[in-house]
Amino acid sequence: MKNSLQEKYEKQIRPELAKEFNYKNIHEIPKILKITINRGIGEAAQNTKIIEKSIEEFKYITGQKPIITKTKKSIAGFKIRDNMPIGLKVTLRKDKMYDFLNKLINLSLPRIRDFRGISNKQFDGRGNYNLGLKEQIIFPEISYEQVDKIRGMDINIVTTAQNDKESLALLKKFGMPFK
Repeated sequence: MKNSLQEKYEKQIRPELAKEFNYKNIHEIPKILKITINRGIGEAAQNTKIIEKSIEEFKYITGQKPIITKTKKSIAGFKIRDNMPIGLKVTLRKDKMYDFLNKLINLSLPRIRDFRGISNKQFDGRGNYNLGLKEQIIFPEISYEQVDKIRGMDINIVTTAQNDKESLALLKKFGMPFK
């Protein structure tokens, strides 16, 4: 069964973008390839329970188990040893990607305090969008009572767009609430 955003892309957004940017080939039309969610957990060097708690949060938020990122070398000033867990990352594609994007746009972003829209200056020049969130409690799956500390995360939306203008048009048509 196709997701509602996936159907919207195929039936509505793709033809609108083809008309707006005069694409001659259907493969030129920008689409979302993947969404990656990252969280750096510096204090996990002292307390391994933090990693376990963050893994559970990521499972609830994305529906997928995250990969634990580890340090590449020791840094004595930060009390970090070689191969120590220091962060988490999840890469979402296809159905899970569209489910997460739908949840992000319609449920989570409007729950941010004093929300007036997200910045349209977070593009990287190649059509990818980067969004930083300061707290995980904006997601409906996370209960405030279960949270031991507010932690943020970085969300990267990777598209096939050639430039920021095309990517902005694509994300606006998906319903991203830009300022």
